[in-house]
Amino acid sequence: MVDTTDIEKKSLEAHVELCAERYRYLEEKLDSLEARSIENNKMISDIKIMVQAVVNKRNDQIISWGLGIIVALGGVIVWFVTHYVLK
Repeated sequence: MVDTTDIEKKSLEAHVELCAERYRYLEEKLDSLEARSIENNKMISDIKIMVQAVVNKRNDQIISWGLGIIVALGGVIVWFVTHYVLK
């Protein structure tokens, strides 16, 4: 097997051609990384939206439960007042 550096030392044209191949390969790799990065960013954004929706739903549930408890306690207080205090 011939070492490419030996060929490059002897021929400028070979060196230029090999460098062009190397840069083409590196550019393909960078394009691939960029595409994956864009895909990952979109996935992270989708996850963030889903988590926010779950948090909002949970907050709505907590508010509903809290209001229900407050209304129930208010009803009990009104019942006690009407049955024990006003008689």
